[in-house]
Parts: sequence; structure tokens; C-alpha cells
Amino acid sequence: MSSADAPVTIGIVAGEASGDALAAQLIHAVVERMPSVRFVGIGGPRMEAAGCELWYPLAKLALRGLVEVLGHIPELMRIRRDVYRRLRRAKAPLFIGVDAPDFNLGLEARLKHRRVRTIHYVSPSVWAWRPERVNTIAKSADRLLALFPFEPSLYQGTGLSVDFVGHPLAADAATASSRRMTRDMLKLEASRPVFALLPGSRMGELEMHSELVLRAAAEVFEALPEARFVVPLVSRETREYFEGACYRLKLEALPLKLLYGHADHALRAADVGIVASGTATLEAAMSRCPHLIFYRVNPLTAGIVRRKLLLPYVGLPNILAGRFVVPEFLQEEASAANLARAALNLYDDSVTRRRLEVLFAGMARSLSADTGTLAADAVAAELHQAGAC
Repeated sequence: MSSADAPVTIGIVAGEASGDALAAQLIHAVVERMPSVRFVGIGGPRMEAAGCELWYPLAKLALRGLVEVLGHIPELMRIRRDVYRRLRRAKAPLFIGVDAPDFNLGLEARLKHRRVRTIHYVSPSVWAWRPERVNTIAKSADRLLALFPFEPSLYQGTGLSVDFVGHPLAADAATASSRRMTRDMLKLEASRPVFALLPGSRMGELEMHSELVLRAAAEVFEALPEARFVVPLVSRETREYFEGACYRLKLEALPLKLLYGHADHALRAADVGIVASGTATLEAAMSRCPHLIFYRVNPLTAGIVRRKLLLPYVGLPNILAGRFVVPEFLQEEASAANLARAALNLYDDSVTRRRLEVLFAGMARSLSADTGTLAADAVAAELHQAGAC
């Protein structure tokens, strides 16, 4: 494709902060190779900075849980119909759904039926629950970009093209000197115990987790008065909510350092992380941060998910290791007392922390690949199939 050609429109939809980062990296890599390509769809600030024209902000899709999303279904369906119509009007030859499978797979299937090429970026966790989705994904997408090396084999026999593209977090994984360097940057004393608190990136997670992690931090601080706490929050809205929770609990005296984003900085600086389940747990591993995992959802959602789980763990480091290497505290087990005690125990056990750091460094090597180039290769191949370049 030359710069003299008419712009080719590619639709792209991401539904949360991790997808925004993945999509932005892909957009940069594709535009560098094909400058006349135009991206449109749903995303966040990183995608917008990369040049994507946003039709809706990703906050519209950043919902969690099964029960919790029910009240938003009419709006989500309206948004999906509108995106479909606008992509058809733009004659987009390719659509890329970045994670958000409950929204994207239906859109992909409808577009594929109209001979639009479709890529689904990030395999849903079919290895953990709802394995029947393998066939749904194969019917919806022409190509799947997988982040983990064990995922392509899960789709054998479906006819779906699956490419392992590596995980971008591994490309910038922490080194043995990262903790010292990050503490210097954040002006944290090297000798102090530092704990990273990651309550989640979505407002629903902040509403469920803010008071929990603050109470846990208060118990850690009571036992370890020299401790300091670093909290990355992805937006002004989530920061204001977290600060409000701190005020409601009368914990303003806690030595908190709030960051605007930069979860990697918080995790690299920390001796121990208290991390909400999700992509942040992999980020903790890539940051060589010993941590514990917690999560709470609506009890009805938890009951539905529990019956469908195929594995005894939910955290990505445990899934990659194939065993419990990071403790998990879910639902009623995710109490402030449990989180504080586990965090203090991990801090006191320097041998376990060193072993985890070595294990996490190995995980980073196994996930490392030239993700941007491989993803751009896949986009170019699908555009070629569509006759668009």
C-alpha cells in the first residue's frame, strides 16, 4: 500500500485499560508500516494518542461481572449496532476486536458474515472456563492473536488461524536492578518496606475493592510502621473514588503515594504487591514483584463462575506455572485481615520472595516476542486476504 492510495479504514474495539495498551501498540506498528491506514472504533487514551478516531470511550465497555452488566445490556447492544453500521458505511475491510469477547465476538461474527475480515486479539480464557467458546471464536474470527504460547494448540481442528505474538508486558520486563532504580525515581527510600496496592482499573473494581485494600494497608502499617504504600490509579475518576474511600475510613494518615497510571512503577518499586486478579497479576510477575491475588464480585456472579471453572486457580502467574505459586484470596476469603497477614508473611519470608523473582524472570522469557511486528504481520495478511493492499 502506498501513501498515494486512498486511506483504508480498520475498525478496532478495546474494552479496558489492558486492551487499550495492546491496541495502541498494534496501531503504532501497523501505521509505521502502512501510513495511509486509518483506525476507528472504541478505545482509550493510548489508542487515541496512537491516532485512532474514537467513536466511544472504552469506559462504555469497562464493566465487570455477569450480574452487574445486566442493566447495561440495552446500551451495549445499541453501541454495537451503531459501530457495525458505521464500519459498513466506511467500507472497512478489517475489524480487530481486542479482548472484550462478550462485546467483540458478536460484532466480529456479524461483520464476518458480510465478508469483512476479522481478527480477535487475546484469546478468551477457554483454558480456565467456558471451553465451549473455542468454536464460537472460530466462527466469529478469521484469525486469533494469542498472548500465551500454550494457546494455539487449544484451537487445533477448528480451522481458525492462531498466531502466538507474545505478551507485550514481557518486552519490557523488570531486571535485577529495576527495584532500586524505580525507588530512586519515585523518591522512596531503599531501606523501607514498600507495598503496592492495586485495587483494579475499572470503577466497579474500585467500588468493590478500595475499602478492602485500605483496611489491609492499615493493618500492615500498624504491624510495620515504617511501611510505605504505592497505589496506581488509571483515571481521575478512579483516583477521586479511592481518595474518597480513604477519607470515609479516616485513613488519611496512611503513607500512600498515588500514581496516575504506571502500575509497572508501583510493582517494580514494591517488596510485596496486593493485586486484584486480572492482567495486573501478570504485570506483577513481569515486574518481578512477589504478590498475592485477591478479587471480589457479586456473590451470584461468583457462584456462576465457580461452577464453570476448569482450574483451581484464577491468577495468571499460577496458570502459567501450572500450580499455586501466588496465594489467592477470592470472595469471602478476601478480607482485610487475610490480605494483611499474607502480605506481612511474604515480606518476612525473603527466601520465598527471591524464589518468586527468579520464577517470574523465567516467565518473562517464555512470553517474550516481537509483539508489535507479529501483530502488524497478521493485520497485513488479513488486509491482503480482503484485497485491500
